[in-house]
Amino acid sequence: MPEPLRVVLVDDEAPARTLLREYLGAHDGVEVVAECANGFEAVKQISERKPDLVILDVQMPKLDGFEVLELLEPRPAVIFCTAYDEYALQAFEVHAVDYLLKPFGRERLAEALDRARERLAVMSRRAPADTPQPPAPSGAALARTARGPGKHAERIVVRDGAQVHVLPAERVDYLEAQDDYVAIHSGGKAHLKHQTLSELAESLDPDRFVRVHRSFVANVERIARIELLAKDQRVAVLHDGRQLPVSRTGHERLRELLG
Repeated sequence: MPEPLRVVLVDDEAPARTLLREYLGAHDGVEVVAECANGFEAVKQISERKPDLVILDVQMPKLDGFEVLELLEPRPAVIFCTAYDEYALQAFEVHAVDYLLKPFGRERLAEALDRARERLAVMSRRAPADTPQPPAPSGAALARTARGPGKHAERIVVRDGAQVHVLPAERVDYLEAQDDYVAIHSGGKAHLKHQTLSELAESLDPDRFVRVHRSFVANVERIARIELLAKDQRVAVLHDGRQLPVSRTGHERLRELLG
């Protein structure tokens, strides 16, 4: 007998989870290993249980479906299940198996499960050396796709072990490059995110966040003044007294923005 398809259900509405469990119960070889009512629970359960497939709602409190995926590594196969059709393009751009639009019936779910099994079967087979495989989107690319063109991130999600932090962009004081990570400084605390400074800075509103130095991006609303230390050597003094180095290019950007 083949191994059962291990599934995690993620939906903030209990009736929706109940209906999904009922539909899945009619399929042999499917095991629901966890149910989650929000994105925080989803990240924890998926990381611990490592399911084959996640049936994932998009709009949920705390974390949306795309933010859940951004925090997972490696990512399982995903079927999005939502009442909103405007996320379909983004879903397939992040390699979703299928996109179920509520309300849907048993046959539509069965079709999605067949696609999931086909996807997993392909992934389990060793591909020939000359067959290129599409790379999984990075967390940054996934978040950018989910936002849509021309939109800036309103919050930053950071995973710290079993904990997930959601940082509103407006509350971020500054960003600091630390090797392959970015230290996000907010409210006197620092949170490390595995991402490059350039990627994270590009996701934020350029009218608020300025790259003042190769290793620092500052929230201009936190800058109290710019001080000249020596010829072409400046620092940005924040309202809390912290000082960030300012390069010549960074100073030019600040002058353009602040006038």
